[in-house]
Amino acid sequence: MRDIAVFSGSAHPELAAEVCTHLGVPLSPTRVSRFANDCLEVQLQANCRERDVFLVQPLVKPVQEHLVELLLMCDAARGASAGRITVVMPHYSYARSDKKDEPRISLGGRLVADLMVAAGASRVLAMTLHSPQVHGFFSVPVDHLHALRELAAHFRGYDLSRTTVVSPDLGNAKEAAAFARMIGAQVAAGAKQRFADDRVSINSVIGEVAGRDVIVLDDEIAKGSTVLELLERLRELGPRSIRVACTHGLFAAGALKRLSDQDDILEIVCTNTVPIPREEHTEKLRVLSIAPALSEAVRRIHNGESVSALFDAPRSE
Repeated sequence: MRDIAVFSGSAHPELAAEVCTHLGVPLSPTRVSRFANDCLEVQLQANCRERDVFLVQPLVKPVQEHLVELLLMCDAARGASAGRITVVMPHYSYARSDKKDEPRISLGGRLVADLMVAAGASRVLAMTLHSPQVHGFFSVPVDHLHALRELAAHFRGYDLSRTTVVSPDLGNAKEAAAFARMIGAQVAAGAKQRFADDRVSINSVIGEVAGRDVIVLDDEIAKGSTVLELLERLRELGPRSIRVACTHGLFAAGALKRLSDQDDILEIVCTNTVPIPREEHTEKLRVLSIAPALSEAVRRIHNGESVSALFDAPRSE
């Protein structure tokens, strides 16, 4: 593939390398260094002039370090006369800061979007944003992918004749309904109220769960408090089996172990939008690759072809 350059920040170079393998292009080297005063410096070590430049960097812990690194990569590409700069951001952590629900609170989702554009980004390729309105925070085109097809392909290996997809809350119910249609299952949702970042209450589950095989579907799992709270309600209803699935397996503060220790969770499925340290893997964890989807989107963006035709999530009826 000519006139394309793919660079990776330090957040998830393994995913960037896998994307490049599917594209059939080399992963161009990036040098990240630090001044004596602790400021970061980035050098893109391949020609960018008039090329289609793709910068792969999910915003994962340490988020602020990786964000500044990404901004510096954008600036370096712009200074090197790149023809177009596309930020490939499999996980946008600031998408959770998307509404003013308290007085004098910051809107990080919009601010960070503005910073990327100011740094030189001319396009963004994202995966499963936390809420649909975040798409509109960007003043440049955004191609918003989802991982429902990858998750559906995995679960089609099971008997789905008595399956219910359960969304932990009504906000994620639309995505759960789309996933349920893809695998021919029923859908249910929890009635959730959040009191803090890691403290939630789910009073009931709306939908048929008793005696059925349940797939709990969420966009991301951080501390796992929502899933654990939902499990309490599900157990009261008596499902036949429980599996957990998400796009972004953040698994902060030992969440993966806490979920794996639940005897009635048979499987935990996520994608590799974010890196999961090998030492944290458990026997119940299944990690699906979204590199083929990302690489196909990159190819289509580069060739000026439709991306939405492949990756738009099915709309609710």
